[in-house]
Amino acid sequence: MILIDKLCYQSKLRYVNAAEKSVYAMLTLVLCIVSRSPAVAAAAFTANGLLTVGKGKIPLSRYVRLLLIPAAFLALGTAALVFNLSREPLDAFAFPVGEWYITGSRAALGQAARLCATAFAAVSCLYFLALNTTMTDIMGVLAKMHLPSFFIELMLLIYRFIFVLLETASAILTAQESRLGNRDFRTSVRSFGGMCAALFVLALKRSNALYDAMESRCYDGRIRVLSREYPPARKEIIGIAVFEGILLFMTIWSRIR
Repeated sequence: MILIDKLCYQSKLRYVNAAEKSVYAMLTLVLCIVSRSPAVAAAAFTANGLLTVGKGKIPLSRYVRLLLIPAAFLALGTAALVFNLSREPLDAFAFPVGEWYITGSRAALGQAARLCATAFAAVSCLYFLALNTTMTDIMGVLAKMHLPSFFIELMLLIYRFIFVLLETASAILTAQESRLGNRDFRTSVRSFGGMCAALFVLALKRSNALYDAMESRCYDGRIRVLSREYPPARKEIIGIAVFEGILLFMTIWSRIR
């Protein structure tokens, strides 16, 4: 079981109505992207963190560690915005390199700050949903939204095969390490290539076996999954409406200011 899935089943917010959590996460995500306001992003990031760590009881260290995963990609993306190679220094900073300058402007720094704030707020929305809602509950919400069953079943199969491939890759890696397949860089590269090739073949075999098993059980084009229904709470609905109303007001204010 992957880390996010394990934390999801441990969350105290798992037993909150899945539709409420989905609506809250998606509305907050949309408002963060539309507004591009640091204030809206800070409010959303703080609220998601308090709900996930405070109410959901997800360990703070695990939550911070998960947030650091997109931080590396975000740093590479913002570096392209902030740093420029030019013959003329810009107004924020400039480091001379021969006849050139590694320089940046204040406008680029502001744009990078807004991008980072919006990205972290958006990621926190997705983490709130992923760390507090099981996949079967999310599929139930999508079914109630009348999403085509083909897409829902495809998502379920992809979700299932993530664990199958991880388990197979772990077994192959253990077998390679027991045979000193990773003793140096050269053998590690060779072992990695062999693992990818074997994983591809085994994935095809597993998919064929899964399809045969489904056909033998009278598969009629629909996968049925048992999910437990948690009734919506009026207090939570009012809280979501108030918070989204505040974010909407902040979004409009940032646009007309």
